[in-house]
Amino acid sequence: MKELEGFDGMAPQVSSELESTESMPLGPEISPRARRLRVGAWQVARDLPASFRYAFQGLVYAFASQRNFRIHVFTGVVVFVLGLLLQLSVDRLAVLVLTVAAVLVLELLNTATEAVVDLSVGRRFHPLARIAKDCAAAAVLVAALSSLMIALLLLVPPLLVRLGI
Repeated sequence: MKELEGFDGMAPQVSSELESTESMPLGPEISPRARRLRVGAWQVARDLPASFRYAFQGLVYAFASQRNFRIHVFTGVVVFVLGLLLQLSVDRLAVLVLTVAAVLVLELLNTATEAVVDLSVGRRFHPLARIAKDCAAAAVLVAALSSLMIALLLLVPPLLVRLGI
């Protein structure tokens, strides 16, 4: 208990800050349907189907609300179909799938990071919030550029052969 001395004075200040931000809207307005889907989302899933349901709701949310996620999904489908049409080997298709999956995972983590940062700072500006959001977005950018390079390296040579160039 001795190491907690000196923190007593901070508790009222922290709770008053939390109380003052409780009535502030956090981010864009949430539709009634989205609100119903998220009821009880703070709870730990009781069973495996509930875990999958929560994960699926996260995918639906990201696809519905995040333009870049939709762009990455569409691009990934196009790249995979092109790989199939060019009859890439299974291992090359697997590399394409893994790189697209990495971009999608990072996009989901970016969305989650933005939501948590918005939840913690509300409508106020904080330089650390900016850093967290910028770094999460940069991670997606690095993965997307790497994925593009991998796709070009795997798809362009067979495409040039197919076109007779």
